Amino acid sequence: MFTRRQTLALLVAAGAVPALAACGPNASRGDSGEDGAGGAVRIYWWGGDLRMGLTQDALALFEKAHADIPVEQEYSEWTGYWDKLATQTSGGDSPDLLQMDEAYIDSYGTRGALLDLETISDVLDLSAMDAKILDTGRLADGTLVGAPLGIGIFSVGVNEDLLKESGVELPEDTAWTWEQFQEAATEISTWGKDQGIMGLDGFGQGAAELAAWARQAGQQLFPREDETLVDVATIQKYLEFSASLIESGATPGPDAQIEDAGAGVEQGRFGTGKSVFHFQFHTQLQTFASAAGATMTLRRLPAITSGDHQMVNKASMYWSIAAKSAVAQSAGTLMSFLLTDPEAAKVLKIERGVTAFPEVQTAIEGELDEVETTCLDFARDMQAEVAPAPLVTPAEGVGFGDELTRIAQDVYFGKKEAAAAAQEILTALEGMQPAQ
Repeated sequence: MFTRRQTLALLVAAGAVPALAACGPNASRGDSGEDGAGGAVRIYWWGGDLRMGLTQDALALFEKAHADIPVEQEYSEWTGYWDKLATQTSGGDSPDLLQMDEAYIDSYGTRGALLDLETISDVLDLSAMDAKILDTGRLADGTLVGAPLGIGIFSVGVNEDLLKESGVELPEDTAWTWEQFQEAATEISTWGKDQGIMGLDGFGQGAAELAAWARQAGQQLFPREDETLVDVATIQKYLEFSASLIESGATPGPDAQIEDAGAGVEQGRFGTGKSVFHFQFHTQLQTFASAAGATMTLRRLPAITSGDHQMVNKASMYWSIAAKSAVAQSAGTLMSFLLTDPEAAKVLKIERGVTAFPEVQTAIEGELDEVETTCLDFARDMQAEVAPAPLVTPAEGVGFGDELTRIAQDVYFGKKEAAAAAQEILTALEGMQPAQ
């Protein structure tokens, strides 16, 4: 049985969503490429309370500068975002300007649901963006369907206040291994047992985690022609390590991890100051630090082989425009404002990622607080060692994250052996590789 979210993801992957969209109300609007008179721009994004407030402040600035372009706001937590977007798109009622993620941009883009942004270059000039980052928003055929908001680096967030209280000494993150990470997390959990504090809030159910593990083994989830697909042995070791984190007490049990994941950013263990470590894209640290009211820092990922972290730049997220938007020009004007306007940038700062516009980065540098500066400095420091960025998740692979979570949970609940689960995960992954 598939969950509603998995079913919607499969509809997107199969092309059903854009096919339905072509029959919806947006199909009769915007075919000429001209905006409807006086139409409002519907903008939709995911995020927690911090992002919501910052975005609303930036949109207020836009409406002052562009009184002729009304804006309608929609937002949700990540857990409900894609269900709602798939439902809206299948009904021909997609938002005009929307946040898009690496895991879904190819799926929505190749099925014709997203606008080629270079068709509105008169209002949306992206030429000043670092080309290597801008190109992550292109489909395989070169069509630009997403404007990256910046970069995010998958890393370890650390609650320094709790770490100091625990008295646990960590090895240098330039050299630490997964085994050393587990030892530290377990020791912290032992110290914090009476306070309900864990070393790590959760691990072993996310595609970003498995992707990092695979890269450190010299493999990829979605390899290029000159790269190697992750093998069953690597997946099995990942599952076994994740299970050992539960067994050692480094993380809570699978039921608690599932509950924590559903609680949202601010209400989860890390956001409420109940875990010392959390795996995340680095600029999310701002949200967690704000929610927990704690001093937080960033560390490199632990490594299979000491010193070989295989960290990569990822487009933190994208702004995209619905292909059938009746107000594409206005949506492009709004997107340009959110990406490049200095005053908007001073409001948004780097909560959605370290901006890829050098001039904007310079404009906001003096506006950043301590945790924001930590994020910016981390991204800059990592550029000397990041590995080549992997392919974005292809349309065929849009449901992989859900499949991985489902199968991995069977291991942690004792319903399936790691070896069998690893083979099942690999079989699913093999069936999601893009056609050559």
